[in-house]
Amino acid sequence: MATVAFILFYLFFPLLILHLCHRYPVLSRIGAIVLAYATGFVIGNMGLLPRIEGSAGTLDLLTMLTIPIAIPLLLFSVDLKKWTKIAGKTMLSLVFALVAAVTTVFAGFFLFREQGIRELWDVGGMLIGLYTGGTPNLASIKLALGADETNYMVIATYDIVIGAFHLLFVMTVAQRLFQKFLPKYTYLDPATAHTGATDGNEPYWGLLRKGMATPLLKAFGVAVLIFGIGGAVSMLVPESSQMAVVILIITTLGILASLVPAIHKLERSFELGMYLILIFCMVIASMADLSKIDFASVVIGAYVLIVIFGSLVVQSILSKIFKIDADTFIITSTAFICSPPFVPVVAAALRNREIVFSGLTVGIIGYAIGNYLGVLVAWILERL
Repeated sequence: MATVAFILFYLFFPLLILHLCHRYPVLSRIGAIVLAYATGFVIGNMGLLPRIEGSAGTLDLLTMLTIPIAIPLLLFSVDLKKWTKIAGKTMLSLVFALVAAVTTVFAGFFLFREQGIRELWDVGGMLIGLYTGGTPNLASIKLALGADETNYMVIATYDIVIGAFHLLFVMTVAQRLFQKFLPKYTYLDPATAHTGATDGNEPYWGLLRKGMATPLLKAFGVAVLIFGIGGAVSMLVPESSQMAVVILIITTLGILASLVPAIHKLERSFELGMYLILIFCMVIASMADLSKIDFASVVIGAYVLIVIFGSLVVQSILSKIFKIDADTFIITSTAFICSPPFVPVVAAALRNREIVFSGLTVGIIGYAIGNYLGVLVAWILERL
């Protein structure tokens, strides 16, 4: 019974957040995404979750279900022809994110190489995989290198905690900060400007409007079908590659579905996807438990910190030189540092739905190259 109540809380608490944002302008300015994330972070650090039987497994299940279903819903309204106009800029920003990750990993290696960390080159290789692809790449590179299990667990722990603060930064002040020296995003369609935020405004209340049940059920059904296909195909590949395969397939099928007029015109599919993102934000923030930090491993934590925030600095400098806009810079950085599932979260916080597909594309490429690059970097660092 407790598990059912636990699930229902995560499924429906975002409705309360949207209601509060709708009623109180100050909360609307903060945004439902940030409030959902903050709520989850508080829950995760109150010591309540360990008392609920099966809470960890339930959180994992919600994470695995919400994002793969949300991504197709977010993509049904994509206009692929318009996206091709910014594809070149997106790919250039991807290169800058890649250079930033490699640069900071090498810098951290030379900074901490005399600090007594066992097999620091393996740590560098795993960080490259983690911050160009994601957790699946981290696990894959760990296996490929035969890396130390303790180092692997420490990296994963610090990634969750420091990554939580990084995500909060990019969802709140990053856009205003980087727009001080980077160009503002130029919308392909002015009508879509600032419609990507889940902040309690009228479009999201439209989900509960009379007559919405049928189109929402249709959109949800297609998204679940796409997720099912992706999940089934992923069973044919090694476990370490399954997440990458799922993201690739559901993104591809979501884009193809957007080319079908009947699906493309389904009302509120984007907003329904964003509601699932709200649930995901609460769940993932609940996992950031500060009590799990082992301060004896603070050097690796500092290495993680340098790679995460150092990458932002390096990439922002390159973006300034080549005049990449702030939103494109932030979303490509997010795709690498946080991995594709977080792209819709940050795009919503930036109030820009047009960059969702760009971010997912960058993230998929990161998944593809992360393993190769991580092993290569570890091999080079070992010989320096």
